[in-house]
Parts: sequence; structure tokens; C-alpha cells
Amino acid sequence: MLRAGQTIRLEALTVTRTQVGIIGAGPAGLLLSYLLHSEGIEAVVLETRSREYVERRVRAGVCEHPTTQLLREIGVGARMDAEGLPHHGLSLRFDGEDHRIALTELTGKAITVYGQQEIVKDLIAAHEAKGWPVEFEVSGVQPHGLDTEHPWIAYRDEDGATRRLDCDVIAGCDGFHGVSRPAIPAGEVRFFDREYPFAWLGVLARTPPSHEELIYTHHERGFALHSMRSPEITRLYLQVPHDEKIEGWSDDRIWSELSLRLETSNQDFSLREGPILDKGITPMRSFVAEPMSYGRLFLAGDAAHIVPPTGAKGMNLAVADVRMLSRALVELLRHKRSELAESYSDICLRRVWRAEHFSWYMTSMLHVDPGADEFGRRLQLSQLRYTASSRAAATSLAENYVGLPFA
Repeated sequence: MLRAGQTIRLEALTVTRTQVGIIGAGPAGLLLSYLLHSEGIEAVVLETRSREYVERRVRAGVCEHPTTQLLREIGVGARMDAEGLPHHGLSLRFDGEDHRIALTELTGKAITVYGQQEIVKDLIAAHEAKGWPVEFEVSGVQPHGLDTEHPWIAYRDEDGATRRLDCDVIAGCDGFHGVSRPAIPAGEVRFFDREYPFAWLGVLARTPPSHEELIYTHHERGFALHSMRSPEITRLYLQVPHDEKIEGWSDDRIWSELSLRLETSNQDFSLREGPILDKGITPMRSFVAEPMSYGRLFLAGDAAHIVPPTGAKGMNLAVADVRMLSRALVELLRHKRSELAESYSDICLRRVWRAEHFSWYMTSMLHVDPGADEFGRRLQLSQLRYTASSRAAATSLAENYVGLPFA
């Protein structure tokens, strides 16, 4: 058997040996690799997209308090602290009025707005500086031997050469549409799924934010969200039908609809417009794969679960997953103790289902359900009014939003 880090050439096949093969160079895969290497466990990250693509794709922007603490503790939080935007509250806007949820006052914690792609850039730079391997633009990735102690990954490198990565463990961090979860034999994993009858139209605009904090708006025409990525870049969302096409939304129409939904009754809010840099439509769904492991394959992040973005939980769940997985793999590979690896799924799923519930709660409270009757609409308003007026209800929202402590 090859030793970790060793490579040999077998005719047209190059075989490399490592301890952990990681599929996917998003925040989950890169953070897992960083945590493992920091503990002396060798890992190789395989990514089908280019480095430029993964560093530019626009994704989540809200970092929970536990996420920011972890990034600082491991030494990759310097740019986040310099450029990220700490937030101590958020607004629920309904009936044309703002109702501030004082996150820090209620919990003693805050969130930080710092784009997922920025975390990816920081982690790639750290890997590059330390010489830790990340292979981009690979193809034909397929995990094998998952029910053995020596699984392996077949793929072709960026030059098209056939490669094989022998591992002790494979981590599937390749997202909802990746190859890892489908590699598990049918019947070994249960899927829990819910699709929503609406989607989000998201835009990235070159304009200063119109408000210092996030605004979650419930409007009779549909949900809207005012967010930001930096002091010069604003991120905004509109609820649209689930089958809506982006071609039907001109820039003028987007700004007009945002202005209408975000307006206040006392006219103390003015939406700042600017050039739209990016726009797209994202479907809304909830999804959980249970368990999150099979044999020597461990799923993390979107490969194992999806949450509606209303609760700002997706990337943060991925961080919690790989934090736990890194500890389990250190126990398994260095100390030959399997208990934590065997408990990985059960431990992570407790947090996953809490986040699923919170994300569903925020989604159902703020969006207009096209199938709801007037009774359902009155219930929504009742929940919003209670949340905004009750310290206990506001504290529950704030506690979940800033992030529960890691297990």
C-alpha cells in the first residue's frame, strides 16, 4: 500500500495516496482540509470548477457568531475582521414600519456580513501559502470502495490525465448536485424534502446600502430583503413565483418592485439604486439526507442538507459540520478511535434540524404563500406582531439567528 503523500505511475494511471480525499472546494471542503492539515492529517481537495469560478460565485453573506469565532481561532479571520461588517441587530419590516430585533442586546452576540466567496478566497490563499493541495478543473470524479477501509476516488486532472486518489476516508463536500451523495447505494439513506411555491430573485448592485442593517420585509406583494456585502455593494432579494424566468426582470422593473416592497409608511427610507452587477433566481427548498455518512464516506454542507436562505444558515451549517468531522477524523485516523466518527451524523443532525426549523419559521412568517387564504395571512401578521412586541419571542429569533453554540 502507498503511504500518505506518495504517488506512483501505473502505465496510463497515476495513483496518489492521502488520508482524506475531499470532493469540493467550497467553504466546507476547504475548511475541512485546513482543519485536518492543522492537526497533521493529510488531505487532498478535488474541485471540478476553476479557481476563478469558486472565488467569484456569489453565495451566502451572513456569518454566525460561532463561525466568526472559529475563523479567528484557526488564523484565517484577519481579512474578515478588517473588511467584514459586524451587525448588532436586524429589522422586521411589515405594515410599512420597522421593528428592530436587537441581536446583541438580546444575546450578547453579533453576526458579521462577509461573503462566502471571501472566505473561500482566504482559505485558498492559506492552502497556497502552506503548500496544501487543492486541484481545480478536474473531471469525471467518482468515489469507490465506500464500504471498505480503503476507499478511492477516480478522476481526470486538468490536463485530462487519468488519476486515482487512494484514501482512508472520503469527505463529500460537493453540494446538493454533486457526485458524493448519489454514490451511496439506494436504500442506505433517507431523504426528507420540501419545496416551496416561490423563489428568490437576487441582485448584487454597485451602490451603498440603504440601511445600516438587514431588513426582512413582509409585503402583500411578496417578501423582500435588503442586505449588503460591503460599504459599496448592496445585496437585495425579491420573492417571485417558483417558475419565474430572469429574462422577464429588467433592471428598471427590479428597482421599481424593490422600492415598492421596501417603502415605509412615514417615508423615512429611501432605496439607493445603482448598476446591477449580477442577478439570478434561486429556488427555495428544505432537504435533509439522513444519515450523513455511509461506510468511509462522510457528507458535509449542502451535500447533506439544504435550508431556505431566509434563516442565513446554509454556510454556517457547513462550518459546523466540518468542525465536527475534522475532530472525528483526527480521532479515527490518528488515535484509531471510531466512536466520534460513528456519532458524526447524529451529532450534526441535531443542529441541522434546528436550523431547518428556524429557516422554515422565518420563511413561512415572511413570505406570501400564493395558496394561502385570508385566515393564513392574518396568522402571519399575528406572528410578526408577536415577535416584534414580545422580548421572549424576539430573543428566540435572535438566539437562533446569531447561531447556537457548537456541539
